[in-house]
Amino acid sequence: MSKLQIIDLHVSVEGKEILKGVNLEMNTNEFHVIMGPNGTGKSTLAATIMGHYKYEVTKGQILLDGEDVLSMSVDERSRKGLFLAMQYPSEIEGVTNSEFIKTAMQARLGEGERISLFKFIKALEGATSELKMNPDLPHRYVNVGFSGGEKKRNEILQLKILKPKFAILDEIDSGLDVDALRIVGENVNDMKSENFGALVITHYERLLDYIKPDFTHVLMNGQIVRSGGLDLMEKIDQEGYDWLKEELGITTQPEKIKAVSIGTCAVKQTIGK
Repeated sequence: MSKLQIIDLHVSVEGKEILKGVNLEMNTNEFHVIMGPNGTGKSTLAATIMGHYKYEVTKGQILLDGEDVLSMSVDERSRKGLFLAMQYPSEIEGVTNSEFIKTAMQARLGEGERISLFKFIKALEGATSELKMNPDLPHRYVNVGFSGGEKKRNEILQLKILKPKFAILDEIDSGLDVDALRIVGENVNDMKSENFGALVITHYERLLDYIKPDFTHVLMNGQIVRSGGLDLMEKIDQEGYDWLKEELGITTQPEKIKAVSIGTCAVKQTIGK
């Protein structure tokens, strides 16, 4: 089994502190859900784990099997077993899905190793079928002309073939109709194993009808303020967050952060700089 640890993580964006000491530990064969009001740092956490350059880590650690993730470039984080299904997947004109995924797979192999073309085509066709996607998808440019739901399914297609240790799923349920939500949720849930775990960021309990979480965490004002199980998730779905804000004495509204796409590596800065 593998372990992902987030220890006292503080993150700033353009000089404004967003994460203020996040602590989270998860293993493969576990699904963790993060919920919280808009603008509290959920997507900031996802982007920081994967290394977006705009997110400045001012304090804390992220460890993957004991290795310092913050010292790694984005591509190294991916090769080590981290994967982000983005809230707003990018379009890549001129690059087909098959080329994109095959290149990503090749980057994970050792020097001199090559992907078996037969095994790759079989895996791609199988995953495409399981996600009930159009069979011409391998020949289409990445996300170009895709609907919102098709883009989200395409993220899960990449996930199924690349088989990372940990996936961060940033609101993969947005833009999905009822049938697509079931298909995406069931495909992710079926991946759970000793070699795979997921951190699921969502606003809605409906996704969790198909992805069965082991732990639920609430992120507010840049910190995880409450952790629990399904009962916590159900209470939030029924009653919202006001009861928890009142209980914790939270009265201020956090400033929303403009969504950005993944870039190069976030770098840990000297504490107190």
